[in-house]
Amino acid sequence: MDKIALVGAGLIGQAWAIVFARAGYEVALFDPAPQALEPARAQIGARLADLVRFGLIDDAEAVLRRVSVTGALDEAVNGAVHVQENAPERVEVKREVYAELDRLVAPGTVLASSTSGIPASAFTDHLTGKQRCLVAHPINPPYLVPLVELCPAPWTEPAVVDRTYALMKSAGQSPIRVKKELKGFIANPMQGALIGAALKLVEDGYASAEDVDIAIRDGIGLRWSFMGPFETIDLNAPGGIADYLRRYGPLYAAIEQDQARPTGWADEALIGRVEAERREVLGEDELKARSEWRDRRLMALAAHKAKAAKDIGE
Repeated sequence: MDKIALVGAGLIGQAWAIVFARAGYEVALFDPAPQALEPARAQIGARLADLVRFGLIDDAEAVLRRVSVTGALDEAVNGAVHVQENAPERVEVKREVYAELDRLVAPGTVLASSTSGIPASAFTDHLTGKQRCLVAHPINPPYLVPLVELCPAPWTEPAVVDRTYALMKSAGQSPIRVKKELKGFIANPMQGALIGAALKLVEDGYASAEDVDIAIRDGIGLRWSFMGPFETIDLNAPGGIADYLRRYGPLYAAIEQDQARPTGWADEALIGRVEAERREVLGEDELKARSEWRDRRLMALAAHKAKAAKDIGE
């Protein structure tokens, strides 16, 4: 299989290593801090063992053998057909990293960023090979949540998007094409709208943070684990989506009007209030264990969805 190079051995780099190695690719994981490399590989091994427990892979050792680590960027990218960059979310850092990558990699190598919201045009405009650069934004952790948002810069060649789409599909991911650049791409604006509404409900005294979480977790979130918002409403009215929008459009328009004032994202009083409510439910010293619990639940959900698709013939 082709070689994939990963720049940055943090949580996202480790997760990408699992994605590509699990699919049979040879993976070279680079980090400028060499002392981070072996711990990163050990973390990958631990996550692979969890995937075996849930029946999501068969042989953790075979997958791990495909992952090599190096503190030399030129060694990592040598011979790679795709480079996935996972550098800090700062434009000046990414500009430096991409200048070095553009100098080192072969002309046909795709350079993709895992950035959560910075458009590729902000850090690739100075490159000779800027036409082979794009964003390939994953959802954390990508080895369990398969969405990848492919967002080209204005100068990205369409064939580069096509190649990256095919690569992500071959690795078991669910890529989508973002038609033009915007901050946060597709998932983050939708997630931001939901979090903004949640903050307003708490700020205005309508519900506690825990009850808002329950409304999603044990309510509409159950449907969203296997269908999106358009399919949800298409199935929620006898005549389909047009019927739904005509029936409930005025209600949602009124709700939007009620929520039109800015959300208190940076309001310290609201931040303190939500933090206090969350710490009553989950102590700060329990966050790491709960994150690991979340990943195990995602593994169980992935295993269930795979079995259910097979059982019902999808």
